[in-house]
Amino acid sequence: MRQGILAAFYEVNQAGGVHGRELKLETMDDAYQPELALHTTRWLIEKREVFALIGSVGTPTTRAAYPLAHAAGIPFLAPVTGAEFLRDPALDNVINLRASYYQETEEVIARLTEDLGVTRIAVLYQDDAYGRDGLEGVRLALGRRGLEPLGTWNYQRHLGGVRHAASPIVEVDPEAVVIIGTHEPVAATVKAVRRDTDAVFMTVSFGSGKGLTRELKKDGHGVYATQVVPFPEDSAIPIVARYHAALSRLDPQAQPGFVSLEGYLAGRLAIFGLDACGRELSRSCFIEGLQSSDFISFDGFQLNYGYGDNQGSDAVFLTVIDGEGKYCQINKLSDESCR
Repeated sequence: MRQGILAAFYEVNQAGGVHGRELKLETMDDAYQPELALHTTRWLIEKREVFALIGSVGTPTTRAAYPLAHAAGIPFLAPVTGAEFLRDPALDNVINLRASYYQETEEVIARLTEDLGVTRIAVLYQDDAYGRDGLEGVRLALGRRGLEPLGTWNYQRHLGGVRHAASPIVEVDPEAVVIIGTHEPVAATVKAVRRDTDAVFMTVSFGSGKGLTRELKKDGHGVYATQVVPFPEDSAIPIVARYHAALSRLDPQAQPGFVSLEGYLAGRLAIFGLDACGRELSRSCFIEGLQSSDFISFDGFQLNYGYGDNQGSDAVFLTVIDGEGKYCQINKLSDESCR
């Protein structure tokens, strides 16, 4: 995420900045721990006096951080979470970039039921704000189809326990397993459950990325994941080509990926808001400029905001891990080949 934002900032700084101002990114690591996220956010606001916060990673950490930003009137831009609580229009300092977890899980259930005719669906989720949000999205999507989960299990963030859920999941004999977690628990679940079942496995964007393919290796073939940005390897897509160029200028050795592309888009969104304010820059102008911009296009990648709508993109993309351990984009689960 940091690399993608830096690529966008480097790109604009090399062109003279935004109205003559150079963009700088202050970065602190919260280790995916809510308490640490609280302290790092307070430090950035009070000690570093940052103009805005960008790219907060994770639902439980963001839940801890955003109230500080809200109380201080600090723009809270493009958090890396699809959590529903951040879509509340009353949070007038929050500007979301990505689709929500409810939208991702709707796509997961739509594809399982419509493409494969699957109805026996088990759910494993991380027992925190992220996992419970994803679980509720799955429940709502199934309910719209007159269905309910075959069974649900959870594990504690950082504490493991995923392998203990494998046996009961196998016992209910699901046709599909939806996993709402980070990449390591997702990989561990796939490896454990696949020994005894031929269920279809699906996860959402936060549980995928390069970390998942690295953990799964040869066991990843056929695992599906929703994504919230275009395919980062496809330079035929204009925004991806622009991202490749910016990433290469920042670091010639950098490899494209879903997360850094999301970071690049977040950086472009910050630049758009700053540019719209002109020389008379203020936080209120920045937030107002983004919220009142009904239509924003970054080389064809479209964002739509408006009063009462603080989420820019509704796009959800479908990917699968192929036999070489790489992601490829597909339209349906029944597709025989990547596109």
